[in-house]
Amino acid sequence: MQAVNPAKAESSGQGRLVLAATPMGQIGDASKRLCDALGTADVIAAEDTRRTRSLAAALGVTITGRVVSFYDQVEVSRLPGLVADVEAGLTVLLVTDAGMPSVSDPGYRLVAACVEAGLPVTCLPGPSAVTTALALSGLPVERFCFDGFPPRKPGQRRAWLASLATEARAVVFFEAPHRLAACLADAVEVLGGERRAAVCRELTKTYEEVRRGTLAELADWAVEGVRGEITVVLEGAAAVHTDPEDLVDEVERLVADGMRLKEACAEVAGTRVSKRELYDAVLDARRT
Repeated sequence: MQAVNPAKAESSGQGRLVLAATPMGQIGDASKRLCDALGTADVIAAEDTRRTRSLAAALGVTITGRVVSFYDQVEVSRLPGLVADVEAGLTVLLVTDAGMPSVSDPGYRLVAACVEAGLPVTCLPGPSAVTTALALSGLPVERFCFDGFPPRKPGQRRAWLASLATEARAVVFFEAPHRLAACLADAVEVLGGERRAAVCRELTKTYEEVRRGTLAELADWAVEGVRGEITVVLEGAAAVHTDPEDLVDEVERLVADGMRLKEACAEVAGTRVSKRELYDAVLDARRT
């Protein structure tokens, strides 16, 4: 396993891939490093080339490098050429329309390709709708997970929500404005109306709005229709105490079907109880 130092790559003139976060709305959120990178990169891979050129103009930056499109439909076909650029010693700057590349935006395939080729990859930190929404939610978010966009089909969406029923961490996800009402209605049905959440709309923009409340309250509000970029933060599920002794029969059924005891304990325990405690409970039950 070989570590690649992007700082050394820059000082030595070696090529590298640079991921750069761009403002979600407020142009003032652009970092000086982003401005410098836009003006000096040899190649800029942009989700929308027009928006990237407009961003540079608003920042007073003159783009001197080659600008190529890098959106979902062309991402795979662009990989060989961009990796070759980095291999040739060029600095490739990857930017998306807003926020951090590769977070529900194009990017991770290019990162993976450069990593596979042993090429330097670095990042210019900056705006992210995920962390911004978490901070504004007013919910406990010391531990959280990010789940991208919910499934579009109702049945699949409800199955996805069911998987969050016992998730103790806060969950942050994106949703299209025209699907938000249906998603929240399903959440009430699957998770219950009392679980708390926050719907963050148009973060950092002129019409920024954060609605906080129970899922039932938010579902009622969303029925009227919502516009803009949406990020939802869902409160983590309340911890439910499970006695290992209550799961012994479930383990024994798996063992009777041919599973090894330790494997059965691991499968049944899940996130409910300690595997060790469940294993000891099974052994204690067998002695009695």
